[in-house]
Amino acid sequence: MEIEAWVWWLIGAVGLGIPLVLTAMPEFGMFSAGSVAAAVTAALGGTVVAQVLVFAVVSVALIAVVRRVASRQRGSNPGAATGIDALRGRQATVLERVDGRGGRIKLAGEVWSARTLDADMSFEPGQQVDVVEIDGATAVVM
Repeated sequence: MEIEAWVWWLIGAVGLGIPLVLTAMPEFGMFSAGSVAAAVTAALGGTVVAQVLVFAVVSVALIAVVRRVASRQRGSNPGAATGIDALRGRQATVLERVDGRGGRIKLAGEVWSARTLDADMSFEPGQQVDVVEIDGATAVVM
């Protein structure tokens, strides 16, 4: 029993899909798509040279296009703050008195422990404060 060329290309596509899932490297997905294109070429009666050419052209073209789009997306918002960096400069509401020793605020929908930047300052519940920095799990406010 001889297996047709298009079946081998599909087996190759599945084989290339496995490392895509395990490593999250999108290039394997592009090679897998190239294998599917080569399988279609084989099923339509294309020669081995045509199959390999289709595989190479589709794979390289997809990698080039996806990288260009990904780099454009990455570059479109390079200064976007995430995590605790995104909390600096935001306003929060005092829930429990905040002074130099501690207190509680509501920041970005979550309750945080907080302390004032200046040990002599204090804020009462309901007041708005500005987050200056995040020190561990404590927001430093003023």
